[in-house]
Amino acid sequence: MNEKQLQDKINGTIWSACDTLRSSIPGGNYKDYALVMLFVKYLSDTYKEEKEKANELYEGNEQMIQRYLSRSKFILKEECTFDYLYNKRNEDNIGEIINKALETITTLNGVKLLNLFAGVDFNSEVIFGKKKEKNAILKTLLSDFNNEDIDLRPSKIGNLDVIGNAYEYLIARFAGDSGKKGGEFYTPAEVSTLLAKLVEPKEDDRIYDPACGSGSLLLKASKEVKDKKVSVYGQESNSSTYNLCRMNMFLHGVNDAHIEWGDTLANPLHLEHDDLMKFDVIVSNPPFSLDKWAKGFESANSTIMDDGKKKNTFKMEAAMDPYNRFEYGVPPKSIGDYAFIQHMLKSLADAGRMAVVLPHGALFRGASEGFIRQRILEHNLIDAVIGLPANLFYGVGIPAAIVVFKKNRTREDVLFIEASREYEKGKNQNTLTQGNIQKILETYQNYKEVEKYSHIATMDEIRENEYNLNIKRYVDTFEEEEEIDIEETKKNIEKINEELQVLEKELQESLRELGL
Repeated sequence: MNEKQLQDKINGTIWSACDTLRSSIPGGNYKDYALVMLFVKYLSDTYKEEKEKANELYEGNEQMIQRYLSRSKFILKEECTFDYLYNKRNEDNIGEIINKALETITTLNGVKLLNLFAGVDFNSEVIFGKKKEKNAILKTLLSDFNNEDIDLRPSKIGNLDVIGNAYEYLIARFAGDSGKKGGEFYTPAEVSTLLAKLVEPKEDDRIYDPACGSGSLLLKASKEVKDKKVSVYGQESNSSTYNLCRMNMFLHGVNDAHIEWGDTLANPLHLEHDDLMKFDVIVSNPPFSLDKWAKGFESANSTIMDDGKKKNTFKMEAAMDPYNRFEYGVPPKSIGDYAFIQHMLKSLADAGRMAVVLPHGALFRGASEGFIRQRILEHNLIDAVIGLPANLFYGVGIPAAIVVFKKNRTREDVLFIEASREYEKGKNQNTLTQGNIQKILETYQNYKEVEKYSHIATMDEIRENEYNLNIKRYVDTFEEEEEIDIEETKKNIEKINEELQVLEKELQESLRELGL
């Protein structure tokens, strides 16, 4: 079974689990319970494989086997394994048994896992109903995951991001739920790979995502450094997704990841010396055009005066934002794109690199956003603008763009790459192929012009376009239609007519022979 087939099997299992839970748990929250059970299955299968290795190495020497297992990526007691829970599925207190197993998992594997399953209660009669009904649902749920096709041992799954991919699948199925309303969209694996490679993480870098979701971008970026040491930081406002990110980091062995729960714009939690912590690399896909981002900033003043020249009179009381993140201007309260951008720029180290997924509107919208964009460009912080194809992201069909920012740039121009036609069409979603990704990376890394694909725009060009970064203003993708040879076309028509007359004659003769 290849990786895609296995992921399809996993997706089918988790959807069956959601079907089991749907009647009991309101809204889309039942996916949290399904993902927790997937996490337990993953842990159990991984630990099972470790035990098999230990037994093979030490041939029944229990002391050596236990010593080997104590050095494993994570440790499980028998009563925490999925097999144990499945064998207890008929017990009257199965909900209590599952809860106890989850609690033990968090205490066995260090304080970083405390409260990992907050908000998930498998023994709740409020959620699952009275004992008989509750036990029937939990028995079915455990049976959903007791599937021979779902073998999650590392030797079987390879490089699959099991938790992240399952989350992506559920986001697709729940596209109309709260995620879409909040502007939150899972970053597809190939887009995460592209962002990670654009910023080129190095050993000892601090890597940060202020809207980290399930952690896929952080994981991709950290893997670019292979076995070298990096530090990983993230913040996520949704409590369920925050815990999902912690699960994902734990499963991938990133046990020292610094993941915080909270609203990054209202209350940034990665601080150092009473100021925002600085990061060498930032990768992010923040919520598109987040509405009402300015919680806690209500007294901020935002106006533009026009007396022949645009002047910025943005003001924000120091008490409203002690970190002075909006030095280029206060974004409109109804669109949070430039709030996130400025937070990230303020968090970027002096030689830092940053790649951010943004809606196209952030490239050309005017008013206060236009002024902020102008100031960021005048400070020479934008290195490249890359247009992506439409329908790459679950839950949103519009095309997006990647904007690459750099501190201390030596160039004074901007590379535009029009990659919106570079994709492989899928049934429900388009994808970037390895070839598409490589073409973008090669063009960016060599900072080169390619006809109808990329253009290096000077600041004079950008000023002439009034700081509008709409890619089509800089990259001409117009394809001239091939000139039609009228005389040749006439000859072809005449030839076709002659052939039709011959065929008509043959048809009539055949009909006469048949007496018709």
